[in-house]
Amino acid sequence: MSLHDDATLVLKGYEGSGDQAELRRVYLDHLAAHPDGMWKACGSGHLTASALVVDPGRGRVLLTLHRKLNMWLQMGGHCEPGDETVAGAALREATEESGIGGLTLLAGGPARLDRHPIPAPCHWHLDVQYVAVAPPDAVAAISDESLDLRWFGYDEVPAVADASVVRLVEAARASL
Repeated sequence: MSLHDDATLVLKGYEGSGDQAELRRVYLDHLAAHPDGMWKACGSGHLTASALVVDPGRGRVLLTLHRKLNMWLQMGGHCEPGDETVAGAALREATEESGIGGLTLLAGGPARLDRHPIPAPCHWHLDVQYVAVAPPDAVAAISDESLDLRWFGYDEVPAVADASVVRLVEAARASL
């Protein structure tokens, strides 16, 4: 099965309501219209995969101060040719950007979908967002893509991150 096929199956099984149901349809329509819709080279936008890392005590989240965007975000990024699943891409990105081995994605699929504009030549990121729990001995390490990496209590996130990260934290808390 291709990554494109996996993404289609994941999205067909995603049961978001309200704006999430509409985004699900946008993502599925995008994939149906774009065989290259998983890749950065797709000029109409592409799917990305991310994961919000939660500490083992489930009271804090790990955010990265993104080097290019200078924003506190969850770990995530572009799918790569070696990725077999969207969940696997999210887990790979979270592991690479957090430096934490042994992360575990919460069962049940994505926590949220988030569509956001990016500069041309590609115009949209269609992010499939998961939640990952860190192991008890987790030690984070800053990657080359980050200016900083820090644990934040749930109530601290709105002061440092944008609304999309706050919504992801809310979804993570609900699924925990």
